Amino acid sequence: MQTVLTYFALIFAGMISAQNSITITISNLASNNGKAMIALYNSEASFLGDPELGSIEVITAHTATVTFNDVPSGVYAISAFHDENENQKFDMILGLFPKEDYVNSNYAEGMFGPPTWDDAKFTLENEPLHFNLKMNH
Repeated sequence: MQTVLTYFALIFAGMISAQNSITITISNLASNNGKAMIALYNSEASFLGDPELGSIEVITAHTATVTFNDVPSGVYAISAFHDENENQKFDMILGLFPKEDYVNSNYAEGMFGPPTWDDAKFTLENEPLHFNLKMNH
């Protein structure tokens, strides 16, 4: 009987952890032109490269929102930018300075380069998270 109860407890725990979600609202976009590119990263190695999850969102009233559902518990970071020209890449000036507005989780920014994983990371543990991030200009 104890084995059966343990089995059901593990199944129930798995069902709860599968309910993780991350809702990201990006506000203060300079215009409604273009799209908001929003990325969720799950490792330092992939940060600002290929995201675990990504979304291209329509901008309405200078705001864009996405919800990523069924996200496993773990450590993550968010990066988003305003792709005003809709070329689906983060444009830079001379490869050094951002040409498009951006924001990262924890408002992480790099001193002389991109932000670090350690500055941007957060932990998701068996509960929905909501981020309201204001775009940098």
